[in-house]
Amino acid sequence: MSVIRERTAPTTTGRRALPLPGTSGPPSRRRRSGEPRGLWPYALIAPAVGGMLYLLVYPLLRAVLISLQDFRLRQLITGDAEFVGLRNYRTLLSDPRFWEVVRRTFLFMAVNVVLIMVIATLVALMTERLGRVARTVVLSSLVLAWAMPVIAATTVFQWLFHSEFGIVNHLLTGAGFSSFDRYPWFAHGTAAFAILVLLVVWQSVPFAAITVYSALTTVPAELYESARLDGASGARIFRSVTLPVLRPIFLLVFSLEVIWTFKAFVQIWVMTRGGPGDATTILPVYAVQTALAGQRYDLGSAASMVTVVLMSGVLVLYFRQMLRQEDEIR
Repeated sequence: MSVIRERTAPTTTGRRALPLPGTSGPPSRRRRSGEPRGLWPYALIAPAVGGMLYLLVYPLLRAVLISLQDFRLRQLITGDAEFVGLRNYRTLLSDPRFWEVVRRTFLFMAVNVVLIMVIATLVALMTERLGRVARTVVLSSLVLAWAMPVIAATTVFQWLFHSEFGIVNHLLTGAGFSSFDRYPWFAHGTAAFAILVLLVVWQSVPFAAITVYSALTTVPAELYESARLDGASGARIFRSVTLPVLRPIFLLVFSLEVIWTFKAFVQIWVMTRGGPGDATTILPVYAVQTALAGQRYDLGSAASMVTVVLMSGVLVLYFRQMLRQEDEIR
């Protein structure tokens, strides 16, 4: 009977592992998650951070500094501005015209934001129920309207409501309203204010509508089916299903529109320059008027800082209210 001898593999216990052929040594250890990765990631983001600091933070700090100085045309040339503390803010807050502009600014913001949110939500709900071709046409139209430059859109509205060559007066006169023949829209404060509201709403609705429509597509269809089986109406479904699910999106859109309407300077400056009188003057326009009319750059900077504080206060109050409502729902 033949004996079969089996070779046992040599053990490596207590021995140093030899390098594989073609390698120079043992494999390197992986970098631990807690070990630093060097300065390379920070070097990659340094240009973006530096650009943001230069374009956003530096002008803000510079405006704060000017608002605390006696800074007029002479100081703009020579650069020897005197530090006066909060004197510019006291002068600004004691001006009755300033408080009238603040009231008008909040009115302008409230009217625009309410109209934008309501119209954008209705457009988004309508777009969701359209067919593929009609939905494509509506979304394309919204994108084209949104892509129009602000100056171009403002110029178009100026010509639409021109007293002599405007198509609005022509259509109204042709419809039998003879009082609108050569009607000077921009010579009446209420009419100019309404035209600016119409312009800002027309420019803002596309972005808000597209954003809300994109969020509507993420709502599970099972929620709507369950609500319909329970006999809920369309308004009840929107209030109990759609609104709670899209609350963060509505909060985001609301915040962006508050910022947009607060800084609606270009449209007003190009169309009316704050007139007639002060009928369309809001805080950004007031700041520029103050800085340019009397070369009071210090008061203009102070008005700009007050605008930033008021805008931030509105957003903070709204965020607190929304977070409180979410806590109550939970």
